[in-house]
Amino acid sequence: MVKKKPSASSRHAKLISVSAESIFGKPPGKKQTVALSRIAERQAAGDDSGIDYSDIPPLTSEQLARFRRTPKVLVAARIDREVYDWLKQYGEGYSTRINSILRAVMERAR
Repeated sequence: MVKKKPSASSRHAKLISVSAESIFGKPPGKKQTVALSRIAERQAAGDDSGIDYSDIPPLTSEQLARFRRTPKVLVAARIDREVYDWLKQYGEGYSTRINSILRAVMERAR
């Protein structure tokens, strides 16, 4: 009996490992740039008519009352000037970027 070859659609896809550094350092492609431009234009125009909210139930007053952000802790940390300059080159919000980077490392370590 001859074994059938699997079709192309049933073959396992190759896993691709992506790091945060490669995502942040890589400019968007042509298709991504076009899609992002369309999204930015709709947001600038305030056009959200294409969004279907019908499947999202409204939040109750109790749910809204329970919603709280995770409290932040003010910390003074000494970092290298080079690291500080790198974080600042992306504009304001560098402390939020530090938090995001540390959170990603923390979650990867879990």
